[in-house]
Amino acid sequence: MTDAQDTAADSALRTTGGTPPDDAGSSVTGAPTPLLEPREGIPPVITDENALAEVIAAFAAGSGPVAVDAERASGYRYGQRAYLVQLRREGAGTALIDPVACPDLSGLGEALSGVEWVLHAATQDLPCLREIGMVPTSLFDTELAGRLAGFPRVGLGAMVEGVLGFVLEKGHSAVDWSTRPLPEPWLRYAALDVELLVDLRDALEKELDRQGKLDWARQEFDAIASAPPAEPRKDPWRRTSGMHKVRRRRQLAVVRELWQTRDRIAQRRDVSPGKVLSDAAIVEAALSLPINTHALAALNGFGHRVGRRQLDQWQAAVDRAKALPDSALPQPGQPVAGPPPPRAWADKDPAAAARLSAARAGVSALAEQLTMPQENLVSPDTVRRICWEPPKVVDAGSVEVALAGYGARAWQVEQVTPVLVAALAATGA
Repeated sequence: MTDAQDTAADSALRTTGGTPPDDAGSSVTGAPTPLLEPREGIPPVITDENALAEVIAAFAAGSGPVAVDAERASGYRYGQRAYLVQLRREGAGTALIDPVACPDLSGLGEALSGVEWVLHAATQDLPCLREIGMVPTSLFDTELAGRLAGFPRVGLGAMVEGVLGFVLEKGHSAVDWSTRPLPEPWLRYAALDVELLVDLRDALEKELDRQGKLDWARQEFDAIASAPPAEPRKDPWRRTSGMHKVRRRRQLAVVRELWQTRDRIAQRRDVSPGKVLSDAAIVEAALSLPINTHALAALNGFGHRVGRRQLDQWQAAVDRAKALPDSALPQPGQPVAGPPPPRAWADKDPAAAARLSAARAGVSALAEQLTMPQENLVSPDTVRRICWEPPKVVDAGSVEVALAGYGARAWQVEQVTPVLVAALAATGA
């Protein structure tokens, strides 16, 4: 039994309030303290190369980990680019950098190479940071650390309040960060987001070490830091909300044509696609197959606020889809690599369904014992794949090889292998 399993029994009690104990075993008590101002005040926003060079020099000369955060304009602008980058490091203080005015931050990224970057929900920020030349060589993800440590709430505000006893204002998280100039309250919020990130990291590292999970966390962080950029989605138009209503191939072609037209317009205007045309309107047009702009204007989403020129372009997209030969129409559904949806297993392969049921039960019990979400213990997709096509000879060695082949980290392989071997053996795999 691991140290993590030894400590799991008291972990649930400890984390119910979202607070790990201090060295004496007590938790943060009393009313949390509002965090209203950064320690050194709100720093000026860096908007030119000379000021950026000074920041690079200061952060290169700093010590210890560096807290990093980025603000995007999701729902307002096209894409997921960064519109503000915040950093804090001992000896350098806090910096707020405008990546629109300073689009190349590779010099800063190089200056921080070899330094541990502390991020909250790192996978959300790393793509936009990579675009401007900032790629960490090592990192500590405070959200993921909270998950592994068994915290019930892992948002930054909840973690800072539960672990450190401070309240962060979160009122500006969904604002349009492409706004210029950025209002002072937004800048205060942005600076406070990195104010205590390293302190949170230190407390979580101590807690993970106490639970025997620190090495597990480090393996997870290394996997995130070394992961290549995500591949572009194939047929992204198929993710249109409400697609489950669209069944016929001609209707699917209308969704595709409208989605692609909307995407081109949104990219050209640099606005969120949803501000050009809603998903609901796309699906409505696909289901109705309007014969002209008059019929299109009668549909939800194409009402009085849509001008004649816009109606013409949407109707043209519908007409292009309607004119396609049958051979050019998209097929319903996407080719699925791997096993079918679990709901179909009972009919397709009852033995596989029994294996999956047993494996899920075992993984769930182990995750509860270790006080962490099941998906952090092992990817649900990995469990499905192994249960659908188990090794020809089921033993610890073969299951370990299968888990590693699907990308499981060493700690996951060690923890989950006995559970999967038992489940596969019990169901006659």
